[in-house]
Amino acid sequence: MAAPVIDTAETPILILGGGLMGLAIAHQLARRGRKVQVISRRRSEAAGFVAAGMLAPHAEGLSGDLLRLGHASLELIPRWVAQIELDGGTTCGLRSCGIVVPFRSSEERDQYPTAAWGLSLSRPQLEQEIPGIGPNWQAGLLFEQDGQIDNRRQLMRALERACTGLGVQFMEGTEVLDLLVDGSGALQGIRLRNAIGDERELRAEQAVLCCGAWSQQLLPALPVFPVKGQMLSLQAPRAALKRVIFGPGTYLVPREDGLVVVGATSERDAGFQEGLTPNGQKQLESGLQSLLPQANNWPSMERWWGFRPCTPDEAPLLGEGPIPGLWLACGHHRNGVLLAAITAELTADAITKKSPNNAMETLLRAFRWDRFDRPEVNQASTRQT
Repeated sequence: MAAPVIDTAETPILILGGGLMGLAIAHQLARRGRKVQVISRRRSEAAGFVAAGMLAPHAEGLSGDLLRLGHASLELIPRWVAQIELDGGTTCGLRSCGIVVPFRSSEERDQYPTAAWGLSLSRPQLEQEIPGIGPNWQAGLLFEQDGQIDNRRQLMRALERACTGLGVQFMEGTEVLDLLVDGSGALQGIRLRNAIGDERELRAEQAVLCCGAWSQQLLPALPVFPVKGQMLSLQAPRAALKRVIFGPGTYLVPREDGLVVVGATSERDAGFQEGLTPNGQKQLESGLQSLLPQANNWPSMERWWGFRPCTPDEAPLLGEGPIPGLWLACGHHRNGVLLAAITAELTADAITKKSPNNAMETLLRAFRWDRFDRPEVNQASTRQT
């Protein structure tokens, strides 16, 4: 017999998933005075602890509604970061360093979807921006408006502290097993299992599903699947690399202290297979040799992997879900760090019934979970990372 649903005097909004998206939404809801509870199986497996932290709607070559969403988030990020730093008392590692996209020819450069937003670079100019860049790259685009944030070492921790300071409650080591609905089909709670194996039910009238690559396991109707990515980091001389390099299949993201994050494979057939692979690591090192040969002499610091939450069009699922009371914030693929700010604001506004402007309301509708039943489908990036 199932355990009784627990009743509380004030039912909190449940955040199902304690990664970057879950923490960002919890923070915004708590700032709006809502009681929030974050339920997480293992926060260390979240994509927010794995990603390189690029803020790159232009360097990624996004288009359509996804580019508009990226623009909105990029504009919002400085204010969003300031809120987190104020509430958490620690820095997030935001850097407006610019991103260079190299090309083998000027023709290839000029055909890039976001070329109009970038500064065209010749080979000499490319060498000036990226000293030591490989000989195969003859042209480039500099997107000075794009940048990065140190999500692994700073942003995630800052968000955790900000949430805690605002009274957000955490249930770590807890797996959500089922969504519970009432007779009308609306959300009434969840069934969960804690770290020692005890199961119980928790009442909730509203919840946000942000379980990343695992979202479909909880709600099979969602077209979300994992795309494995392997990464590594190098210790470069301080200021050896000023710009992010975004090449085809490989990128280099320099932190302020000289650490360089190198990524990432894109393994759609790997499922949830954990661990590094020789082929994946060779791919990274080959890309590194092509982009910046001198980087192969820098000491290797760390190697890791993770799972991007992907959808058929590589764009997120946002807004109301198939169950009344359940909101969606998942499927961000490789743009989770970029889109966290706008996703958190739009989701919190929708839950608290703050009226969005017409442009944002239209944009939110473009990322409905059931959009794949309609003919119009958003376009995502043109480059594999």
